[in-house]
Amino acid sequence: MSVFLTSVQSVLAIVLMISVGYFGKSKGWFNKQFSEALCKLIMQIALPASIFMAMQKYFHPEQLATLSAGVIFTAASIFIGYVLAFIAVHAFRVRPGRRGLMMTAINGANTVFIGMPLNIALFGEESLPYLLTYYIVNTIVIWTVGVWVTAADDPTLEHGSKAKFDWHHLIPTPLWGFIVALPFIYIPGLQAAFMKLTFATTALGDIGELVTPLSLMYIGIMLKDFGILKMEFDFNVIWTLLGRFVISPVVMALVILVGLNAGIRIDSVFQQTLIVQAATPALAVLPIIATMYHCDVKFATNIVVSTSVLFVIVVPVIMVLQNL
Repeated sequence: MSVFLTSVQSVLAIVLMISVGYFGKSKGWFNKQFSEALCKLIMQIALPASIFMAMQKYFHPEQLATLSAGVIFTAASIFIGYVLAFIAVHAFRVRPGRRGLMMTAINGANTVFIGMPLNIALFGEESLPYLLTYYIVNTIVIWTVGVWVTAADDPTLEHGSKAKFDWHHLIPTPLWGFIVALPFIYIPGLQAAFMKLTFATTALGDIGELVTPLSLMYIGIMLKDFGILKMEFDFNVIWTLLGRFVISPVVMALVILVGLNAGIRIDSVFQQTLIVQAATPALAVLPIIATMYHCDVKFATNIVVSTSVLFVIVVPVIMVLQNL
């Protein structure tokens, strides 16, 4: 089967699961309390369990050098992306309240709710250590640089005032799944002893497997709440979409190419994972960040909705281009 058809089928499977959430919400089965509880279940229980078990199954100490290269590639591409976005928002004279959101949307990926299910569908669970590399860097950047540029763009700030943000976001609950897993990998015998506890591995494995279907159902609920038909494509939105779906993956591809020419080697699945993650929809919490810092919430919501819908077209195209 061709790469294009494989990608399309993987994306269609994701769309079907998103449709379950969208349909259920349209029928009135899911209220706001259910959505909030579902988000907490994913972020605070299922995702940490999934990351922890993935680390036990697929992460090995000898991978450290390779994963470190991925950290460098990811950090470099996001840094370049922010520089380009900074130049763009000033060149296009984007109004206050949107500038920080545009910069963050272009460089902040929805790695949890769409990125992880998408990566598993395209490359299998073996790619999870590679995805975690992107996730960790992306998360840290979102809650430092991303929040800072958005807070600094707060239109209610008096001239010369400093933006503030909460440092506890630097280590969100899902990241603890990675942190707690590290001793089991690096302390001799600890991982082997843990894997013999079948009641624990079975429970954590089954809970972790909830991430993909529940995350996609949650996206469907959010799309229904936001309103797909309310999408607007003004100049700022179009440039944000181009930045997220074109500039971001192109920059990542170029950074990887430079790294490979410099002798830094990562395998093809790792390369494709980083590029695909660089083109996933904008982070789902963008409207929340916009609300926190009095920015344009409608614009942020529009970006989340439009990128979540259009990724269905973007991903197969990227997969084909990578395999030319």
